[in-house]
Amino acid sequence: LITIWFFKETVKVIYNYFFVSFISYQKKPKPYYGGSILSNVGGPSVKIKKLNLFFPENNWNFNIIYLLSNSINLNSLSMNLIKKKGLPIVLNQNGVFYPSWFDGDWEKENLKMSKIYHSANYVFWQSNFCKKTSEKFLGKRIGEGEILYNAIDTSFFTPKNKLFNNRFTFLITGNLRKINNYRVTCVLGALKTLIAENKNIELIIAGFIEDKNYLYKEISKLKLEDHIIFQKPYTQKEAPEIYNQADAYITMTYKDNCPTAVLEAMSCGLPIIYSASGGIPELVDNYSGIGLEVESSWSEVKTPKTSKIVNGMKKIIVNKKFMSEAARVRAVENFDIQFWKKRHEFIFNFLVRK
Repeated sequence: LITIWFFKETVKVIYNYFFVSFISYQKKPKPYYGGSILSNVGGPSVKIKKLNLFFPENNWNFNIIYLLSNSINLNSLSMNLIKKKGLPIVLNQNGVFYPSWFDGDWEKENLKMSKIYHSANYVFWQSNFCKKTSEKFLGKRIGEGEILYNAIDTSFFTPKNKLFNNRFTFLITGNLRKINNYRVTCVLGALKTLIAENKNIELIIAGFIEDKNYLYKEISKLKLEDHIIFQKPYTQKEAPEIYNQADAYITMTYKDNCPTAVLEAMSCGLPIIYSASGGIPELVDNYSGIGLEVESSWSEVKTPKTSKIVNGMKKIIVNKKFMSEAARVRAVENFDIQFWKKRHEFIFNFLVRK
């Protein structure tokens, strides 16, 4: 009898162990990224690639949906089916549409975005600015969410000494389309003034440039050809090399929500000079960069006055060593990807098991 009892109890323990393990396995997050493409080039595709490293995508046997507000590829039929199945939706909210940057029916686009915004089970807003603008243009959301800034691998984006160049080098990066040529042109005027006082200054412009001929003409007008270097579009793998060619990073992008390039530059030890609008003032403090005051408008793009850009560049040059160290420290302490990963992991597990 003792032998039979012992055998039954052993079988029960083994059965319970495997049953619980099976249930736990079934409850592990298996995300589907809604048709977003993985890529090394930039934008939403890079974010999905980062997520996929930690939470591999399941195209069929998924139990949670993760969507990016600026890259939603699911139609209304798919969304209805997802809701009917009771699958939780996590939305990474990266901003909204408004006239100063979107040349089209921005109200119609916001209406489409708002449907997913309000139906998602959880929202990650990329900055406080992003949350406020979402409430302004999409309406007050009733549902859970939190501010979660973009993040970078600070062990990959690291500072290295700039080689064989005595000039102080500023850097502008990104997808420069015609609509945002202002990001470069407003800096060119300041650079012209600065070079009149100090010829050992240059500007690198790196990334995709839609209308390079226009910029060439503007550069030629100001006779800055010897002080401007164009770099081709680059991948994430090549990005640290681009940042480490420079001494400081410039972004005059108006009302940017949470630009990852700013975090990458800081992690490489570059102080930031920026338009004090959007979410960037939440990323860069007074030790790691200089914010330039700018008017607020939803209907048109505003840029800082040339004199302010010049003064900001001068301050960066003088305080480069201290601000470079501060930028690196701030990136490591506040925007390393491990914290970003843990927050996703916690929310994924919570929603799947709920």
